[in-house]
Amino acid sequence: MISTLTLGLLCGAAFLAGLIDAIVGGGGLIQLPAMLLLLKGTPTPTILGTGKVSSLLGTAAAFRRYAGQVPIQWRAVGPAAVVAGVFSFLGARVVSQLPQELLPKLVLGLLVIIAVYTFWRKDFGSLHAPKLPPRREPLYGALVGMVIGFYDGFFGPGTGSFLLFAFVGLFGFDFITSSASAKLVNIATNLAALAYFAYTGQILWAVALPMAVSNIAGSTLGAHLALRHGTGFVRGLFLVVVTAFILKLGWQMVSE
Repeated sequence: MISTLTLGLLCGAAFLAGLIDAIVGGGGLIQLPAMLLLLKGTPTPTILGTGKVSSLLGTAAAFRRYAGQVPIQWRAVGPAAVVAGVFSFLGARVVSQLPQELLPKLVLGLLVIIAVYTFWRKDFGSLHAPKLPPRREPLYGALVGMVIGFYDGFFGPGTGSFLLFAFVGLFGFDFITSSASAKLVNIATNLAALAYFAYTGQILWAVALPMAVSNIAGSTLGAHLALRHGTGFVRGLFLVVVTAFILKLGWQMVSE
C-alpha cells in the first residue's frame, strides 16, 4: 500500500519531469530515480511500466500544445516515429534479459559529448536550416527511430534529450521544431513500450494515474514556456539539464 506522502512525492517528481521533458526532454532522469527511491522492493520492470503511463500522457499533452504552432517535418519525423515504436517494444521485451550496469556509463558519455558540442556551437539550434537532402530524411529518420526507440523501451531516461539533439544536430532543425518533433516520436516509443508492460501486467495503476495527471500539468506548462520564450530559452535550459544529468550520473558512478 502506497502512503499519501509517498504518492505526493511521486506526483511532485512527475510534475517536474513533465515540465523539463516538454522543453528539452530527459524528464525520465528525474522521474525514474524518484520512483526507484520511493518504490523500493518493486520490480524494476514494474517501475518502468508504471512510469511509461505518466510519460506517455505528459508527452502527448506537450505535443498537443505544440501542434498547430510548430511545423512538423514529416519526411524525417514520420519514419522515425514508426520505426521507434517497433524498436521500443523490442527494447521493453528484453529489458530484464540484458546487463544494465553498463547503461549509466553509456548515457553519461553521450551526455558529455552533447554538452560539449552545444557549448562549443553557439548557434546550435538557433536557426532552422535543414541540411539533409529530402530523399535522405526518411532513411535517417528511420535510423534515429531504431536506435533511440530501442533505448527508450529498454531503459528510457534521456530519450527526449537524445531525440532533441538528433533533430538539431543531424537534421539541422531549430530547437523549437526539434522539441515538437521529439515529442511525436516519444509518444510512439512510450505507447509501444507501455503496450508490452500492460500486456504483461507490470503497471501499478494506482500510482501511474495520479502521476500521469501531474505529468500532464507539468508538460502543458513546459510547452507554454518553450513557445513563449523561443529557441534561446530552450537552448539554455537544455544545457542546464544536460549538465545536471552529467553531474548526477557521474556522482552515482563514483559513489557506487
